[in-house]
Amino acid sequence: MKKIICILSFILSVSFLQAQESYTINGETLELKTEVDGKLDLLWNIIDSKYRYFVRTEDNTITELTNTKTDRKFQEEYKTLLNDLTGNSMSTKRLNLTLFSLKEFIDNYNISVDSNYESNVSRSKFQFRLGVFGGMTNSPFVTNPNNEKTPLFGAELEILETERISRHAIFMQLKHVTEQDDIKYSTTELSLGYRFRVINKEAFSLYGNMKFATLNFSNATIVTDKGGTITTEKSNETAFDVPFIFGVGADINVSKNSFITLAYNELFALLLDNQGNFSTDFSIGYKFKL
Repeated sequence: MKKIICILSFILSVSFLQAQESYTINGETLELKTEVDGKLDLLWNIIDSKYRYFVRTEDNTITELTNTKTDRKFQEEYKTLLNDLTGNSMSTKRLNLTLFSLKEFIDNYNISVDSNYESNVSRSKFQFRLGVFGGMTNSPFVTNPNNEKTPLFGAELEILETERISRHAIFMQLKHVTEQDDIKYSTTELSLGYRFRVINKEAFSLYGNMKFATLNFSNATIVTDKGGTITTEKSNETAFDVPFIFGVGADINVSKNSFITLAYNELFALLLDNQGNFSTDFSIGYKFKL
């Protein structure tokens, strides 16, 4: 048993030593791991409980990536250095001083300048964005003789590709339309839809929406007049539809990971009849990357 433990300890020690090498940088001797190996190399390690990152060029010049703070403001020297080393060929606007962010950036640069470079970076295939919203609607697909408006609120999960700013997205939405005295109707809707970005920029995007499946849990009070006798009847209904409801929306970038959202929905549907009122379904919300 002792022999097995000794052998395993030796193998692990050798593997650990092979995973990192010793470098002398500005008079400081450091043990660093090679994370990316190409035209530009990324070296790093945790030293004195602090993550430290370095880039190595083809002439073996090693420079540390830093982000010092002066007067409570980060100087982002690492971005300036990488801009110089890559000839400003790639944007560093969204680059963070983290292992994954640096690894992805340098890996993408190596791919762009060396056709023989083999990437070893595994990327998440999808990005998730979670949002909440609120607004007003006249429920154009429901009988509403006086075209009354009622509040709505809800939440949405959007799924899109991460490797680029994708024009295509799938979204799942939960929406509740409240009941008002003037229109005795409320509904909670679960829907699945598709989104296509017509204008697709980092700061702003404009898109069309299509809800292709909905599940509604509705409550209504039906008032009837039979020979001068007013009667009311409560109705509770659960309905699944494939209505193809169309709308438009926009995302306005307000920070690195968040957006203000604007939406104008229920413009028309292929398989639902409008009940006589043109849509006034508007909402505003806030969405952020998970």
